[in-house]
Amino acid sequence: MSQILRIRQLEALMAVTTNGSVTAAAADLGVSQPAVSRLLSDLEKSLGFQLFDRREGRLVPTQEVRYLQPSVERVLELMGQISDVSQDITQRKAGHIRVACLPGFATSHLPGVVASFLKDRPAVTMTIEPDRPERILEWMIGEQYDFGITDGFNGHPAVESRDIDVRTVCVFPSHHELENLSEVTPADLADQNIIHTRRDSDFFGRISKAFQAANVALNSHIEVRQFTAACELAIKGVGVSIVSELDAIQYKGRGLSYRPFKPVLTHTLSLVRPVLKQPSLVTLEFIEYFSDSLEPFRTESRNQ
Repeated sequence: MSQILRIRQLEALMAVTTNGSVTAAAADLGVSQPAVSRLLSDLEKSLGFQLFDRREGRLVPTQEVRYLQPSVERVLELMGQISDVSQDITQRKAGHIRVACLPGFATSHLPGVVASFLKDRPAVTMTIEPDRPERILEWMIGEQYDFGITDGFNGHPAVESRDIDVRTVCVFPSHHELENLSEVTPADLADQNIIHTRRDSDFFGRISKAFQAANVALNSHIEVRQFTAACELAIKGVGVSIVSELDAIQYKGRGLSYRPFKPVLTHTLSLVRPVLKQPSLVTLEFIEYFSDSLEPFRTESRNQ
């Protein structure tokens, strides 16, 4: 074989094999008859054998072509699949996205966003891995995941971050006396058992300062890592808590009520990804899609 075969040559071969004439093949391929003839002539030179015999005005494939035909069909089918997949990738309808997130997100807000995103993208697949913020940071630095949803992120040169401040609310069991209020302040919680995030978190520090400023003792009752756990405990009447509205709304109508907390406290989420890992188009689109899903819960973002 003196030359490298070209896909267009193989397409011309199959078009003539199917139609029995160069004229019909040219019409199918949308090219001129001389162009098809040149493609076949070059292919014959490359293969080193005759492609067609003429019988009763039709071009009939030689035995060599019939032997080669199944392989040519597989090649053209594969090229068609590659073309389709590449088009899907360009249109952000195919690809794989690896997402690391806080454990609460894996069972609260994220599943609904993922379901909506994948609805019109059947060829997109995802990996969702929940873990603590420290582990998510390690994954981003090691370029093991494409996108992360975390909190308490203080910056790292290998990680790009977008901070989004989310509103917080005070949650309590349905029919609790706090339902009579339009908003809840530290003074309203003076006699309440408080469920709160771990003491070393930035968010707990903000809560503590709010209570100190109001000269109200914070009755620490249960310390948790996740807002979802605080909501579950509040439903069971263990205490009240101040959590992200993003988490509280997941329990609406399930035995949990909530009111705005004053002074306004925000919970900062960080959308992170590796700096040096080139993201796919579909990954970038999902990051924006997820960011947009937070819009109803946002206060002013600290940086874009």
